[in-house]
Amino acid sequence: MTVYFIGAGPGAADLITLRGARTLAACPVCLYAGSLVPAALLDSCPPGARLVDTARLDLDAITEELVTAHRAGLDVARLHSGDPSVFSAVAEQMRRLDAAGVPYEVVPGVPAFAAAAAALKRELTVPAVGQTVVLTRIAQQATPMPEGEDLATLGRSGALLVLHLAARYVDRITAELLPHYGPDCPAAVVAMASRPDELVLRGTLDGIAGQVKAAGVTRTAVILVGRTLGAGQFPDSHLYSPDRDRHDR
Repeated sequence: MTVYFIGAGPGAADLITLRGARTLAACPVCLYAGSLVPAALLDSCPPGARLVDTARLDLDAITEELVTAHRAGLDVARLHSGDPSVFSAVAEQMRRLDAAGVPYEVVPGVPAFAAAAAALKRELTVPAVGQTVVLTRIAQQATPMPEGEDLATLGRSGALLVLHLAARYVDRITAELLPHYGPDCPAAVVAMASRPDELVLRGTLDGIAGQVKAAGVTRTAVILVGRTLGAGQFPDSHLYSPDRDRHDR
């Protein structure tokens, strides 16, 4: 049978995709991260489904659950918050399933950075201001960052940075980015994006850390830094320009 890695979305239960919801409703086994995946999503599981909270399980235990279900002829929904393509620890699970000969598929979901942009009511790519978005994190009590992916190196690009898993280290982040973006660069932090307790903080790079600490934000948040967050004057996109040849195929 098949393991389905399903992006559960950023937090709101209704931000799972239609495909994700249909797949979840058809799987008699569901593994989910209880601290991140909304409990309301589990109501979509079929009656009598085996529900396994992976919050306290290590990789070996998770793999054993997936392989055991496969051997029993049962499809598995493996729910991951956000989208499985970014900071989901899916790669090592896939590697284990490949070794065990267990087939799997991936159902994409709405990533946290997209929900944060929606909360800010901002397009992250703005004509003539910024066309590049860098998704990253920092190496603090986590897997070390590869060479050349430190904040100083990434900051030299001037691109919009979106940092995951880093809210509790906002002081360090702002200090490292200030020389590259300047104190007046727009910055924002969105915690619990799309959830009822969503919190949006807006400011500049030299002041956003104080807001984060005053609000007590330490987790489940993304930090955004870049000029596109405050862009007001910019040319219209060529996409809808009257000068564009709309007969061009």
